[in-house]
Amino acid sequence: MEKAIAGYHLLMLLTIVDNKLNVREDLVIREWLINELDNKANLDTEMDVLSNLKQEDFSTHFQQQMDRFYQHSTPQERNHLLQFALFLIKADGVITKEENLFLICCMMHGMKGNKV
Repeated sequence: MEKAIAGYHLLMLLTIVDNKLNVREDLVIREWLINELDNKANLDTEMDVLSNLKQEDFSTHFQQQMDRFYQHSTPQERNHLLQFALFLIKADGVITKEENLFLICCMMHGMKGNKV
């Protein structure tokens, strides 16, 4: 459950970092949820956490969730999340500077310690 919730936070942060949520981005996240999250998760609580984040806290929260995800995942699961992250930031047809920076951070984190 830790891994799935952390992955959800990472993907949601990628959608809101540019202050826009696109329908196609939402569909990518729904696909992630269908594949990764069981029915026991309380997404209302997670959405409250994300909704109450200030923009200046996005980076710190993203880093914390990356650590959480990597602690509970296999290399294959990390690659799978990176694929979803790429689909997500490309879903609206525009990759913003902010999305690109967060994705690079995610990829660099994966290379640290040769985890991905």
